[in-house]
Parts: sequence; structure tokens; C-alpha cells
Amino acid sequence: MFRITLPDGSVREVAPGTTPADVAAAIGPGLAKAALAARIDGEVRDIMRAFEGDSALALITAKDEADALELVRHDYAHILAEAVQHLFPGTQITFGPATEDGFYYDFAPAPDHGPFTEDDLPAIEEEMRRIIARDEPLIREVWTRAQLIERWTKQGETFKAEWAAELPDDEELTVYKAGNGADAWLDMCRGPHLASTGKLDPQAFKLTRVSGAYWRGDQKNAMLSRIYGTGWLNRKQLDAHLHRMEEAGKRDHRKLGAEMDLFHLQQEAHGSVFWHPHGYIIWRELEAYMRRAIDGAGYDEVKTPQVMDARQWEQSGHWGKYRENMFVIPDEIPNTEDEGPLVSDAAEWMALKPMNCPAHVLIFKQGIKSYRDLPLRIYENGCCHRNEPHGALHGLMRVRQFTQDDAHIFCREDQIVDEVRAFCQLADRIYTDFGFTYAIKLALRPEKRFGSDEIWDQAEAELRDAVAKAGFATEQYGWAELPGEGAFYAPKLEWHLTDAIGRTWQVGTIQSDRVLPERLDASYVGEDGERHRPIMLHRAIFGSYERFIGILIEHYAGKLPLWLAPVQAVVATIVSDADDYAGTVAEQLNAAGIRVETDLRNEKINYKVREHSLAKVPNLLVVGKREADEGTVALRVLGGQGQQILSLDEAVARLTKEVTAPDLTPA
Repeated sequence: MFRITLPDGSVREVAPGTTPADVAAAIGPGLAKAALAARIDGEVRDIMRAFEGDSALALITAKDEADALELVRHDYAHILAEAVQHLFPGTQITFGPATEDGFYYDFAPAPDHGPFTEDDLPAIEEEMRRIIARDEPLIREVWTRAQLIERWTKQGETFKAEWAAELPDDEELTVYKAGNGADAWLDMCRGPHLASTGKLDPQAFKLTRVSGAYWRGDQKNAMLSRIYGTGWLNRKQLDAHLHRMEEAGKRDHRKLGAEMDLFHLQQEAHGSVFWHPHGYIIWRELEAYMRRAIDGAGYDEVKTPQVMDARQWEQSGHWGKYRENMFVIPDEIPNTEDEGPLVSDAAEWMALKPMNCPAHVLIFKQGIKSYRDLPLRIYENGCCHRNEPHGALHGLMRVRQFTQDDAHIFCREDQIVDEVRAFCQLADRIYTDFGFTYAIKLALRPEKRFGSDEIWDQAEAELRDAVAKAGFATEQYGWAELPGEGAFYAPKLEWHLTDAIGRTWQVGTIQSDRVLPERLDASYVGEDGERHRPIMLHRAIFGSYERFIGILIEHYAGKLPLWLAPVQAVVATIVSDADDYAGTVAEQLNAAGIRVETDLRNEKINYKVREHSLAKVPNLLVVGKREADEGTVALRVLGGQGQQILSLDEAVARLTKEVTAPDLTPA
């Protein structure tokens, strides 16, 4: 008999062959119906998979939302593949994982069909619902590699056969069948899965789009059709998600960026941003705001080179661990008539900096530093370049050239906790100014890393202690730890912002690093007269200006806080007789420090109102002959109803008060 320990500490003895489903049924019919899978000794498994010995059992239901969503999305992906092969014989399957909000599957379409399009999606959805309605059992089987290769080769599944041939022969290789008998649909998969397709809600998924994808992510390989879907536990969750996506579409920073004339992107500088005058005003306001913040917090601003010798990156460790993401150039380009090698060896290579930290260490090393000089806080609006994959680029959110609000704090061991605590408080103040709530996460040591376990233990403990002392290691701030997600040289705290429609964005970070000062030989003279290594705290709050501006645009749906708005007011005329008065109004607003433009075009006022509303102009001051005679304006506020008649002095005073940027005077 096997001893099965339940979460409440009770123990049940069961015979070999018993499954978690059997235990659920013995507890009660309600649990038997609700149970979707099982966590056995911490591992999620199929509810129909028999126990293999004494075990700790926790049954997974829809209340365990994270685990449940992972399961159902995995099942939707398999059902998508089964539906496609039923509808389009000759289609080859490859892989189909669950994703953050749904799932996808990659297919090699049959030659007589061609690449899939969105016109195919309605028929595929209906076939998926038929499979769910059939309530096909999902059966796990263990096969050998030879069996898999034979199966896929016989079925003409060349992609699956290629993958199967690379699987280790000494591992347990599993397949899942949908249905029974010779007609059962099959895919190789680690699992786990639900007990049957009928456990899914047929109204809780939707196929969303189709794109191209290379086999195994390599552009040298065959192009496949990738079908995306979103999947949830019930229709209510799906509807809420679709509403969020609809709202996100309205807030898309690329769409609003065009409407507001902020920036554009084009192939001639793929992955870099062309900032227009209005967009660069936002940038400059953020830059000025951040400078006020760092000046008040005791940082020294610097500027470092864009291109540095490869030997520097090799010494820092980036050349070995990050080179594929770096833009590398020869130190000297030979004459085109020279038929010799482009470069003779790696020592002649240079690289555009992907990050600022090694350059800041070089500044720290200029001159002898004493323990009295610490902490030394070095800040840079540092322009960096990273060779992101072409398909990963996305508007302002993921680019190849970006500018970080980057700083490095060089400090002593006894200063770490206080410096991190102060940074937590500064970040809180800044995110609050921009109207964000957030969660703080601690990303722990990854598998590939520099430094000993003792160093990592100490660094992780210091970050925990600092967050606790700052008062942010609480449920209110979403405190959690993320195993394996730290940088290769240090653990880090991450700030995950929540925007106006509930999406989260990982933005700020601080990392406690003992590795880079050692590799780059940074030191200070201690109170004992000996050389010591400083601790290096890597930190950013915006993350990058590009991405933070994109987040702000979407968070506010383009209706930025007045102090950030590139155009804070437009004076629009109803008739040409008011042109001179409009100029007077604009002059007074401009003298009061308000960014103002005039619209004197010979267009109807309703047309002007619509156009400036689309451009998200916060304040429209409408003037006609009456306003000119009376010295008034008709003020229309973006998103408001109707207009308010104010004297010119009242309007100037009101807008002057509203355009004031947040006060960053040190508390």
C-alpha cells in the first residue's frame, strides 16, 4: 500500500494503480468533478496517472488559477493541432506551447493548401469545439525513441521525426493520445494534460491571428504557419481578456504616436526611433524630471563612450555571455582593395556598448578612492545598442537603440542595505508621481552565473533586508521571489508596474553585484589602509526612456499629465477677425511657461475641435469676435463636456497652476 499525504496532513493508504482522480472521488463527488490535475511531491501531473509510491498530494482545481490556466492552454494547443489535421489532411505538426495569455501551434501546411490565413480560423474554431464536445480521453503513454521515429516517418511528419531523432534514448519519452483506438490523434509531449477534452469550456477560447515562423526559430529553415489563440477557464474570463485587448488596441502607442505626431520607425534604421518635435518634448520633460530626482538623491551625472574595445567586454564577462546580442565592429576597416582578412584576431574588435556598467567602473577607477568617498553614485542617460532579433522588435517597447536612466552606486558592505532602501523609496516616489501601482519581485540566482554560492547567499539576503526595512516586502506591494531569474552577475529587485487596464510592465531594477568590481579590478582604500572591493549596485527606474514613454502613452491613452503633454494648449479661432486676439492669447500663455500653438486655419471650429481631440491636446481655447471684444476665451478640456467661458487672466492663471511638474524636493 502507498501512503498519500494530503495538504491538511491527513494520510490515506491506497493500493498500487490508484490515481489522484480516485482519491478525489473518495473524498467527495464535488472535488472529483472540480479536480483538473494533481501536484505530486511538488510536480504537476495528470490526474489519471497512477501513484508510483508514497506521495504528497495536492489536487489542482480552477481555484489554483495559475496552474489551471497553464493546463487548459496546453490542451487548447493540442486540440488546435488535432483540428487542423482533421480539416487539412497533409498538414504537418511541429510544436505548440502555452503562452502568457493563450497558446499557439506551428504547422507546415499541406502543399495543396498553402500558408494558413485568418480566413481559416472560424472553421478551425468550430472543429475544436466538436473535439471538446466529443470529450475525448487524453491518454499518456511512454514510447521509445525508435518507436517515435518510426511513427513520425510513417505518417510523413518530417519535422517531428527530426526532433525525435535528437531526443535522448535513455529518457522517458511520452506521447499523449486524444481518443482510443487506431484513429486516436497523437502528439509527443511531456504533459501534463487534463483527463479529457471535455474538461475544457468550448466557449472560453478564441483563435486570434496567424503569422509566419521559422522551424526551430532559424531563418535558414522552412517557414511555418503559426496560429495563435487565447484560452481561459470560462467565458467570463475570455470576455474580460478580449475587452482588455480591445482597449489595448485603442491605446497602442504606435497608433497614438502617429496621431499625436510623436515619433516614427522605418527600415532605414530598423529598431531605432525617429523622434519628432512633439515626441522629443516628452523625452526632454522626463529627462529634466529625472535629473531633478537624481540631483536631490546625491548622484553625479557622467557621459561615457558608445564604442569600447572588445578586450574590455571580455574582461567584464559580456563578451563570453552576451556577445550574440552586441553590435561588433572591426577596430580598423581595411582598404577595399586589400584581399586579406577583415580582422586578424579578436583583439582588433570593438563593440557598441549594450550597457553602461563597465564604463562606469572605468570612471570609478580614475584616481584613488577612499572609504570616505563612498557611497559614490554615478548616473548616466546612457545610449546603448543591443542586437535584438528582428521579429522581437515592437514599437518603443523593444528596440535596438535605447537610452537608460542608468546609475551605479559604489559602496561599502555596511552601506548596501541603506542604499537599496533609499532607492526603493525614490522609486516609490517616482512611480507614484506617474500614477502607477506596482509589485516588487526579487529575482534569484540563475543556473549560469559568476560568483560562489556564498556570495549569492549574501547578496540575496541584503536585498531582502533592504526591501523589508523600506516597508515594501508586503502583500500590498506584491512582494514575491523569482527563482532563476537574476542576472548572470547578480540578484536583482524588479519593479512590475500595473497600468490603467491591468497589464504589468517590468521596468525598474536594482542589482547587488560583487562580480564586476572583481573582474575589472575596482578598489578603494579602507579605514585599515588596505585595498578593498566596492559593492556595485546597478539601478534604473524608467528602465529605458523609449519603453517608459511607450508605457506612459498606453497607460494614459495619450492623455498625458499636463506637465508632460507636448502641446499643452491650442488657441483656435472661429473667424479670421479673431486672429490678432488669438496671437495675444498665445503670447500670454507662452510667457507663463505654457507650451501653446495657434490654429488660424480657415476651417469650421467643429473640425478643429475633432482634430485637436484626436491629437490629445489637453486644452483648446476657442476665440471668436465676441471673445476678442470681451477679453475672454472659451476653454474646452480634453475629455470634458462642453466649454467654460473665462477671462484671459483666469485662463492663464488656471493653466499655469496645472502645468507645474511634480515637486521632487528631497523629503
